[in-house]
Amino acid sequence: MLEYYITDSANTLKKIDDLQKGCWVNMVAPSESEIKLISERLNIPEDFIKDPLDDEERSRLEKEDNHVLIIVDFPYIIYDDSGFPVYETLPIGLIVTEECFITISLIENPIIMDFINKKIKGFFTYKKTRFALQILFHISTYYLRYLKQINRKTDDIEKELHQSMKNEELYAFLSLEKSLVYFTTSLKSNKIVLQKMLRLNHLKMYEEDKDLLEDVIIENTQAIEMAETYHSILTSMMNTFASVISNNLNIVMKFLTSITIILSFPTIVASIYGMNVDLPYQNNPYAFIGVIFVALLLSSVTTIIFWKKKYF
Repeated sequence: MLEYYITDSANTLKKIDDLQKGCWVNMVAPSESEIKLISERLNIPEDFIKDPLDDEERSRLEKEDNHVLIIVDFPYIIYDDSGFPVYETLPIGLIVTEECFITISLIENPIIMDFINKKIKGFFTYKKTRFALQILFHISTYYLRYLKQINRKTDDIEKELHQSMKNEELYAFLSLEKSLVYFTTSLKSNKIVLQKMLRLNHLKMYEEDKDLLEDVIIENTQAIEMAETYHSILTSMMNTFASVISNNLNIVMKFLTSITIILSFPTIVASIYGMNVDLPYQNNPYAFIGVIFVALLLSSVTTIIFWKKKYF
């Protein structure tokens, strides 16, 4: 998909049909023909457009001639078969040229859609460096937003685990832990790119732009700290609940073993007096009652001993 937008004289974002100086080109999973079209018309290396479409592409900052490529990872949500949210990351490419500003991503994402739907105020397509920094800032805020959602999900699953020890809750914990690993790795890669942008002069930045970039770095650093904290907490919780589940299993096994031992005495007594040989008191009319009494006495004594030892 290939779309063109421009900020008009009234500072309003509007969609246009073709390239214009100062426009924004939004590319979502572009075809080969669309990649070739933009590459030829803006004299951009095709690799600048194709690299962000690789879901394993690393974050980086690159400059060739007067074209600057910024690749960072952005967060997004997918849902598994059970409807549980899974948080992952994908690369997004930002290309700053002398004529246009270009965004490239493999999927439609809420970050770019917020700009298209005019939820973000104060951005202009012709202020290309500022626009890129605003997108980077918005990406950092989405990381923070999703991290808070992960924290709330963790609290909800913890409450469910207090009531029942099911595999579904542990699988959910595992999924959230994997999401936090993705977030931490992507955020650290993004931080390196942001620091290079601040250190190198690949983009022309005014004082306000530098302040905005510093704000982006602060937000990104905060997101890294939150992700590492939540990951540490989640790992500790998983280890704790694994120990609780193991302890509960031991308690159940101890209880069942105790019951088996208690019931074994009546079985032993009944087996002995059920043998087809001459036995003491076998002709006594109270022999059956005596056997039952002995069996119950042995079981009762064993039960009392186990109770005092807190086997139940």
